[in-house]
Amino acid sequence: MARKKTKTKPKSTKQPKKISFKLSKQQKIVLGSFLFLLGLALLFSFISYFFTWQADQSTLHNLSDRSVESQNWLNKFGAGIGDFFIYQGFGLSAFTIAVLVTLTGFYYFFDKPKKSLQSFWFWGIIVMLWFSVFFGFFADKNPLLGGMVGFELNDFLQDFIGMIGTILVLVFVAIVYFAVRLKITPELIGQYLKSKKQAISSEFNTEDSDESEFVDTAFDKDNIELPVEENTEEIEEPVLKTKPAPEPEPTPAPLEVNKPEDDENFEIEIEETVEEEEVDENLSTKLVQDFGEFDPTLELSNYKFPSIELLKDYTKGQSITIDQEELEENKNRIVDTLKNYKIDIAHIKATVGPTVTLYEIVPEAGVRISKIKNLEDDIALSLSALGIRIIAPIPGKGTIGIEVPNKNARIVSMRSAIASPRFQNAEMELPLTLGKTISNETFVVDLAKMPHLLMAGATGQGKSVGLNAILTSLLYKKHPAEVKFVLVDPKKVELTLFNKIERHYLAKLPDSEEAIITDNAKVINTLNSLCIEMDQRYDLLKNAMARNIKEYNAKFKKRKLNPNDGHKFLPYIVLVIDEFADLIMTAGKEVETPIARLAQLARAIGIHLIVATQRPSVNVITGIIKANFPARIAFRVTSKIDSRTILDSQGADQLIGRGDMLFTQGNSLVRIQCAFVDTPEVEKITDFIGAQKAYPDAHLLPEYVGEEGGTSLDIDASDRDALFMDAAEVIVTAQQGSASLLQRKLKLGYNRAGRIIDQLEAAGVVGPFEGSKARQVLVNDMNGLHQLLNNE
Repeated sequence: MARKKTKTKPKSTKQPKKISFKLSKQQKIVLGSFLFLLGLALLFSFISYFFTWQADQSTLHNLSDRSVESQNWLNKFGAGIGDFFIYQGFGLSAFTIAVLVTLTGFYYFFDKPKKSLQSFWFWGIIVMLWFSVFFGFFADKNPLLGGMVGFELNDFLQDFIGMIGTILVLVFVAIVYFAVRLKITPELIGQYLKSKKQAISSEFNTEDSDESEFVDTAFDKDNIELPVEENTEEIEEPVLKTKPAPEPEPTPAPLEVNKPEDDENFEIEIEETVEEEEVDENLSTKLVQDFGEFDPTLELSNYKFPSIELLKDYTKGQSITIDQEELEENKNRIVDTLKNYKIDIAHIKATVGPTVTLYEIVPEAGVRISKIKNLEDDIALSLSALGIRIIAPIPGKGTIGIEVPNKNARIVSMRSAIASPRFQNAEMELPLTLGKTISNETFVVDLAKMPHLLMAGATGQGKSVGLNAILTSLLYKKHPAEVKFVLVDPKKVELTLFNKIERHYLAKLPDSEEAIITDNAKVINTLNSLCIEMDQRYDLLKNAMARNIKEYNAKFKKRKLNPNDGHKFLPYIVLVIDEFADLIMTAGKEVETPIARLAQLARAIGIHLIVATQRPSVNVITGIIKANFPARIAFRVTSKIDSRTILDSQGADQLIGRGDMLFTQGNSLVRIQCAFVDTPEVEKITDFIGAQKAYPDAHLLPEYVGEEGGTSLDIDASDRDALFMDAAEVIVTAQQGSASLLQRKLKLGYNRAGRIIDQLEAAGVVGPFEGSKARQVLVNDMNGLHQLLNNE
């Protein structure tokens, strides 16, 4: 059977239909108007961001909270978009995005061809990246110029090809843009310059020749050597008159009839000295014009200040609310308590702070203030408060203040204090933000104007946290070249976190291994070294004819001081001492003398002291030292006597603790809730700073060689005292090397006992002098003593 042939149908070769998105005329108008208005919104938010970015930093993490408002023209949207595109993005060149979006909306609205739009976007993004990387070179001066993207790209390129390589890459990209995009070639530039030259020459030909010559000579005088020409004209005339014929007198007489020869010589000498001064001034101004002012931060030009993100926001979720019931209840109790003692009130007002509420009272006429002050305990009893403080009267106001602790106290975070405009815009030499006042205002002071600060309070009331807040303030505001810290920490655990920034911010002695001083014996050398530094700085100020460190550094920046003469930029030095009472107990007078010298004299040359102690009694801080510490911070203490010892007035015994403090700078007391900065936050800040490029070593203080307490003269056994052996046995038996022990046991005078101690040191029985502490006994028992003396 024959097979039937079956015809197969050819397969269809039709391609699948492509999906195309074609917009109608109406859709293009809608999309174009949306993009056009969005571009304008971006433009306005970017412009506003440059004026409000510091004030809006604290609101970026509360964008969902409707009660929080931003100062940007577009409120939270503008603040968030500006931070994303400018600070976190491309910096000043982010305006390119706004222009491109606006241009895209214009093209869609008027239905223009899209090919040119694609070209605009491609080259616009390249220009934006180019400027962002270029402004990355200046990120240390203003982080908004290049943004985070520009800084990181610039830093990445410099890490691999260096600064010169990065500049060459930018030049190459610029050449590509001008050649490909703008079609600019060398021939085109030559033709343009040639045509310009011809046009200029034709214009000069049409003008009068005398006028053109006058313009040329005037231009030369103004820009090149105008002061030199003036000086030579004044000096050359008398020199030409006197030099050709110095011996015969008739030659100058016809020219200067009324002036004798002596006067002419005197005038010439004056003109020569003025010329030298003018030349010196011109030299300094010329150096500034050629090289710019001296920049002390140039060695660490890429240094980045810590970000505010490293600090924790303790106020997150804690809205500032006012408990009306608590305010009304406290007000009624105060009024009722005063009425019980027949004291009428005309007016009462409340100011709510983070931890304390201030009730301002205006009593009726005829009421004695002392009568209200004596009711302090009665008012505290009626309010069931931890402790109230009465200010009668409030300085500058005609009211009496009653400070009552809040039932629900709020934590004042260091982040909110650092981010406040009052601190960010502070034009101070050494700005410190200590916390917030009762009226919720950030309290900022200048350490350079204090000039020294005394902190005191009972154990656990916030002194160490206050020291960390002070150091954190300076780390967020001052470059490593502008300030150095000398840290003394007898507790050995409070300030050790700052070891990580040793090569950035710390100062130490040349032979010391660690910059943070934990051994009390080394404090004496450090304080005396600071005294030497103080004297050297005063010599520099004297030679520079400057009254303080600010004037001296300003002259040095303007290149008016020669480094070959020993002049240099002087950073501020902040000496921080924790537990000062422990130093006095162990070292005594050897610490008191240099501290007193520094407190009296070190203000003008930029050395400032911050001393913390539990109770600055007379035996700890003497009157000489205390008189030079007008700025004082008092945390909570246990008695009124301690409060008067610290502040010279009572009030510190009525604080509630946990950072509640009183601050005075010699006038009135200000109650502040200290900003809280925890140890993990300090650790993050020091890690961030320590990971950056640093100086080769910490700032070195002058070398100080301490005086030896003993002497090595009495080495010969024949010169020893007759009671030498008896004294050695007494010392070894008691295991205490002191002259007073020998005075009591052997009934000796002080001078003879001191000489025997020196002989025992030379023989190796006792150790070297250690201040007020007893010497270390180097021999353990009598057998060791006899072996030591017999082997000599």
